[in-house]
Amino acid sequence: MNSQEWMQRFDRSVMGTYKRYPLVLSRGEGCRVWDLEGKEYLDCVAGIAVCSLGHSHPKVVEAIRKQAGTLTHVSNLYYTQAQCLLAERLVSASFADKVFFCNSGAEANEAAIKLARKYGNETLGGKNEIITMEGSFHGRTLATITATGQAKFQAGFEPLPAGFRYVPFNDLAALEAAVDEKTCAVLVEPVQAEGGVRVPDAGYLKGVREICDRKGILLIIDEVQTGMGRTGVFLAHEAEGIAPDIVTMAKALGNGFPIGAMLATDKAAAAFVPGNHASTFGGNLLAMAAGLAVLEVLLDEGLLARGAKAGRYFLEKLQALKAKHGSILDVRGRGLLLGVEMDREVAGILTRCTEKGLLVATAGTHVVRFVPPLVITDAEIDRAVAILDGVLEER
Repeated sequence: MNSQEWMQRFDRSVMGTYKRYPLVLSRGEGCRVWDLEGKEYLDCVAGIAVCSLGHSHPKVVEAIRKQAGTLTHVSNLYYTQAQCLLAERLVSASFADKVFFCNSGAEANEAAIKLARKYGNETLGGKNEIITMEGSFHGRTLATITATGQAKFQAGFEPLPAGFRYVPFNDLAALEAAVDEKTCAVLVEPVQAEGGVRVPDAGYLKGVREICDRKGILLIIDEVQTGMGRTGVFLAHEAEGIAPDIVTMAKALGNGFPIGAMLATDKAAAAFVPGNHASTFGGNLLAMAAGLAVLEVLLDEGLLARGAKAGRYFLEKLQALKAKHGSILDVRGRGLLLGVEMDREVAGILTRCTEKGLLVATAGTHVVRFVPPLVITDAEIDRAVAILDGVLEER
């Protein structure tokens, strides 16, 4: 069957929860993917900041293949070596003392919300409200869309769970004023990716940490999209020189294999005891094998530095494009999480880029978002910018 036939067949049986582009992708390698007809695309979406090592990375492929031939799943009723090894690697690379494994970013944020409430109810005398930021995005479950500070994700799913309040992002005074006798934690992204690739002022996260310390509450940092080297360091909050109480991760941790993780200090993690939280597939051995392989490449083979350098080069090229096109209002981001804000809605721009062989994403209606694999080359960056340049020349 050709792509058109597959798309028609797909739409007959799969729920219409996504507005998909009209192409059927069939294979990938590095920063490139191909459709069924053999057309090549430069992938600057990377599964929405997931495939940071690129598609079909040989070490990840081999790790999953080897584990699949040994043991795939036994549940968390038993100890496993792979889960221990990945937890140890995450702890040694971060602020954390303990790790809880799950399957996605939304699940990691759900776990963090539950842990913060349990901690607040038991340790802080019944405090159980969490402050999040306007423009944030934390997932699609009922609790995480409520934590998300964007009404468009919440519409139609009322009644929403209680216990969340919102303040403007990048506004320390508003945050401090909002913390009251009910607050147990603050949940914040180092960069608001889905919210428009919005980068806070230098010192903002440090200020949030100081407010949480003064008020005696927990700081939760959502690193689902910003973590794993996406912003040029392992976890984005490290650039501010702070240590949170809880961090959530997912996406690039498995390079395409579903995995989520909540990292916490011993102080916060102690609120969870057996029976408080669980995940049947959390810590699945295939996911653990993938995660270990990803961390080996990321941390041991110099990919963090390479990704940071590529991010600087990409940003310079996009800034030069801004100087050429008056329709570009702003270029911003950190590392290889970059946004180009336009003076118009970008849906048509993305469609034309796709037609010309470049896959890019949105971050709201007016921002083109680039989140390519960290292995992207300068030549591939040049190609991406040239395609966007050509599309903007048409308009």
